[in-house]
Amino acid sequence: MPPVRLAGIGTGLSSVVDQIVAAEREPIKNLETSKQKIETRLNLVSDLEGKLSGVRTSLKDMIGNTKFQDYSLSVSNPDVLSGTVEAEKAAPGNWKVEVLKLAENSGTLSNMVPTKDETRLGVGYLKFDTPDGQKTVYINDGNNTLQGMAQAINNASMGITATVVQDGSDGTDGYRMIIASDYYGNNQDVEFPTIYLLDGDQDLYFDKERQSQNGIIKVNGFDVEVVNNKLEDVIPGVSLDLKSAQPGRVVDINLTENYEAIETKIRGFVDAMNGVLGFIQTQNQMNEKTDTTKTLGGDSSLRSLENRIRQMVQGAVYNTNGSINRLSQLGVEFNRAGTLDFKEDKFQKVLKTNPKDVLAFLKGDGSPQSGFIGKVRMTIDNTTNVNYGVLSNKKRGLQTQMSQIDRNIDNKEKALAVKEDNLRKKFSKMEEQMAKLQAQGAQLGAMGAGGGGVAQLIGG
Repeated sequence: MPPVRLAGIGTGLSSVVDQIVAAEREPIKNLETSKQKIETRLNLVSDLEGKLSGVRTSLKDMIGNTKFQDYSLSVSNPDVLSGTVEAEKAAPGNWKVEVLKLAENSGTLSNMVPTKDETRLGVGYLKFDTPDGQKTVYINDGNNTLQGMAQAINNASMGITATVVQDGSDGTDGYRMIIASDYYGNNQDVEFPTIYLLDGDQDLYFDKERQSQNGIIKVNGFDVEVVNNKLEDVIPGVSLDLKSAQPGRVVDINLTENYEAIETKIRGFVDAMNGVLGFIQTQNQMNEKTDTTKTLGGDSSLRSLENRIRQMVQGAVYNTNGSINRLSQLGVEFNRAGTLDFKEDKFQKVLKTNPKDVLAFLKGDGSPQSGFIGKVRMTIDNTTNVNYGVLSNKKRGLQTQMSQIDRNIDNKEKALAVKEDNLRKKFSKMEEQMAKLQAQGAQLGAMGAGGGGVAQLIGG
């Protein structure tokens, strides 16, 4: 009798388990694919939120903390003075300014010291009479060099600045300390400090003094005394920085509206809006091959946002107290592609003719929800509000779906792990039984072969 052979049974059973587990995993793979599609849509919503944030940034660039107008300031001699513009207070115009005398701060100069950071000048204190009262700076072994004293004075924040300078005026290189008031103009003097220092390598004293005094400028031919070299109230909305006195040299200052910069601001807003509108149009481009589970095309949230934007752009803005109440009057209109066109010529004509009404339309009365800017800001805020915004709700819905899928995947993975473990245990027992059967078959085969030999002997 030939032996019974069941070779390869163990390997075959293991393969069967792998096939069963692979089949059971298909629903998990389907869930993972669904999650990837939802995640793609979630990323698209986040991308759209980023584009809306870009619109909000363009509003800040357009209005900022001042107002819509932008100005160009020209100064005929920047070596004499320079200036910066605060648009909220500025008014175009021309001025002639002559700097006859700079305002000065009071100061004192110390005697010569051989080194700035090694020569010890003793311990004690320095007392100063300042416009804010008497101030004391204490000197110890840690700060009793010229450099250390200067730092201690500056650290005291008492309206006095100390500076150490190298001086070779008397033929010997050394160092002096200049103490100067931070305040300019009459009656802002800092008196010679009272010095009480003991056990120094040499004495410290102050032997030169400069009194504070007002400056003098001419504005359109009239003399004006100034108490500082940084002037805020000479030209409306312009801060002047006086640099040098040059009597007889008149500086022409011209302040004009920068229409090109204003157009750039509007262009930035239109480009940011087209980023949003172009995104919406791209998502809405669908055909029979489009997988709508991976796009936002046809999504109710997207339709809602597009409708709000159209109403915002095309609708009227009321209570602007001007002749302009629609964005189209400034040359911004929808085109057939669903985005915005900006007609610069029309905008420049309206701006140059009636800049106040343009500002009134854009900014309104300055309150957060006033004017076209307020209307845009409110639309974006309502869309992205974390509590009730249409895009925020959409994100929450997608995130909830993803979380549910994650839970389903986790549950199925756990159940499949248990099932796989049970199957492998069952098949392991089957393999043991098969192995026993194989052994028994081998024994039977051997006995059959031996029995045949005995029979032959008996027959012989």
